[in-house]
Amino acid sequence: MRLDKFLCDALGATRKEATKLIKSGDVMVNGTTLKSGAHKLTDACVVEWQNRELTLHGPKYIMLFKPDGYVCSHEDGFNPTAFVLLDEVKMESLHFAGRLDADTTGLVLITDDGKWSHRITSPKHKCEKTYRVWLADPIQDDYVTKFKQGIELRNERDLTLPAKLEVITENEVLLTIVEGKYHQVKRMFAALGNKVEGLHRERVGAIELDPDLELGEYRYLTEEEVDSVWK
Repeated sequence: MRLDKFLCDALGATRKEATKLIKSGDVMVNGTTLKSGAHKLTDACVVEWQNRELTLHGPKYIMLFKPDGYVCSHEDGFNPTAFVLLDEVKMESLHFAGRLDADTTGLVLITDDGKWSHRITSPKHKCEKTYRVWLADPIQDDYVTKFKQGIELRNERDLTLPAKLEVITENEVLLTIVEGKYHQVKRMFAALGNKVEGLHRERVGAIELDPDLELGEYRYLTEEEVDSVWK
């Protein structure tokens, strides 16, 4: 593959833009600055742009530790989008595989693979999501049973699907659900007369938030994590 074609594919650039990048002197192949887009690359070549290695990977699978105050959308009139936390090419092709509210922190999965994200978000696949929840009032003795039986939400015809509630303290719980209704966790506790003071997603399916990530940081998923969605 020609160097300029490689840059077009890796950066989503036009041929004219790729030519300008090469002439700028910011493109290196195997540690050497090249000025010709016609240079032929082999599988052994390492291409760098502005000291960043470029690759032609397939679909992207990203884990982000979303901070409070960021929305899971490309645009929002009030809050910054979580996409500003990423340093990726072809940002317009990425989407969230399950959103979090602006005031909710934790694990967010981002990809450009529609089939993969559908496996996570489609209700029929019942992908588990685990949240750490901090409540305004102490939990009641019947909470565990009620979540297991299903909660009646306002303006909803059916009960929520069975959910697992694990008590940590009287005001802190772990809740695992298999749905993704609008503001579902907050609405479930509101239906029981309680209020969610803090919400943090720890797990989606078998994928857990990496404890080494700081707020606002991200990393690519491992092959094992990506494949776990299909199991």
